[in-house]
Amino acid sequence: MKRTLIAATLLGLAPALTAGGAAAAWAESPLALAQARAASAPYHDTDSATDAGYAPFPDGVPLHECITAPDPEDGAMGYHWLKASLVDAELDPAQPEVLVYEPRTDGTLRLVATEYVVFAEAWEAAHPGTTPELFGRELAYVGAPNRYELPSFYQVHAWVWRHNPHGMFADHNPRVHCEQD
Repeated sequence: MKRTLIAATLLGLAPALTAGGAAAAWAESPLALAQARAASAPYHDTDSATDAGYAPFPDGVPLHECITAPDPEDGAMGYHWLKASLVDAELDPAQPEVLVYEPRTDGTLRLVATEYVVFAEAWEAAHPGTTPELFGRELAYVGAPNRYELPSFYQVHAWVWRHNPHGMFADHNPRVHCEQD
């Protein structure tokens, strides 16, 4: 009941809060984060993620591994599970392209974040002269060649299931570790 009331309040206030300027960026983030959390909630169980079309990157691709930060104190990202059909020239907080999981000591995976990805070439063809934005912020550009062996892309993480002391949208989370792997 309390969650329903909070969601209804946010939805009801969204038009007023997004009327312009700084208020628009502020309002987009909480509402979009609520959408990201709701959209990914069914995928705490990796079987559900698989049934919905998400899959771990194939063997041989660096993203198949649990991704750690270059500096161990920055923690890790985790395992990335992609839904390839969502990788297009659009971004929607209710449709994360990637689910990010942390390994547990018992061998299972814990959902910790969503990630939104768009390939630079597709974005620039559909939206010339713009940088993709989501959650009231520009996505980070990752040029090619890169450690993931992917073409140039834009990305942002949203740590909707695991608090990140470095910030909601930081790439790595010091509370996420790959050692259990």
